[in-house]
Amino acid sequence: MGFILRRLGTYVLAFWASLTLNFMLPRVMPGDPVSRMVSRAQSRLEPDQIEQLRRLFGLDDRPVWEQYLSYLNNIAHGDFGVSISRFPTPVSEVIAGQIGWTILLGGTSLIVAVVIGNLLGIVAAWRRGGLVDSIFPPILIFVGSFPYFWLAMGALYLFGVTLGWFPINHAFSVGLVPEWSPAFVQDVLVHLFLPALTIVVVSIGGWMLGMRNTMISTTAEDYILMAEAKGLRPGRIMFRYATRNALLPSVTSLGLSLGFIVGGALLTEVVFAYPGVGYQLLSAVQGLDYPLMQGLFLTITAAVLVANFLVDIVYVRLDPRVRVS
Repeated sequence: MGFILRRLGTYVLAFWASLTLNFMLPRVMPGDPVSRMVSRAQSRLEPDQIEQLRRLFGLDDRPVWEQYLSYLNNIAHGDFGVSISRFPTPVSEVIAGQIGWTILLGGTSLIVAVVIGNLLGIVAAWRRGGLVDSIFPPILIFVGSFPYFWLAMGALYLFGVTLGWFPINHAFSVGLVPEWSPAFVQDVLVHLFLPALTIVVVSIGGWMLGMRNTMISTTAEDYILMAEAKGLRPGRIMFRYATRNALLPSVTSLGLSLGFIVGGALLTEVVFAYPGVGYQLLSAVQGLDYPLMQGLFLTITAAVLVANFLVDIVYVRLDPRVRVS
């Protein structure tokens, strides 16, 4: 319990640092959101309207410490401000409307890549020199060397434009109403398949090689030799003894990957015009939408910290040495 509490304190401190950095970002960068809106309005705003906007975005003439306390209070109540590019829609509503699609795309791709990659790595290490160990590593390394966006554009052109097997953009067909119906779910899965496939194909090799290398080191340990000397079944030794200990590095990588799911597969979302957080972040940067960028930054940071905290809890359960230390 002491280990968990210490880690929790570290993550709370890290989140406070990210909050402070997020607060300072629009104040140290040239220009501000209000000036951006005034330039868009071509000076049709009155001085009192400009002052109200500056107060709305927390950029008025109050002391910095007072603005900072107000900012922390707003964040505690889930108020991330108002989006400039989608004014007057609150940032929280913009993020809430996009984050579900990113979690669906990134989560599905990650689960498939982790499960298949780790299983291939386990089999390849347990049967070194066999068919799986000889064929899959070089092929997956070759495919994994391609950038996400290049493979995504190739898959989009081949399967979407040329063959017409899959849709080429968005998360569902135009005209469909989002609802929990078999027709809508099927349409979402069809739109999801191609972008998810490109992410899985590129990332699966890393999971396989990581598990394979760890399993090879684990199978050389004394307790594996002892289990074999006892006459235990090979399947039990492979999964109960070797795999459980070899999973620890993969758990760490999984925690980091879970956190960065919220950041979205930016380039893949852009290529497929998939309405996720990564695609929205690009739009916010292009439109100099500082409040939306701040909200997305905090969302991604919080997701990474929460995911790593969950990994620490799992580590305590999987590795007794952490509990002892």
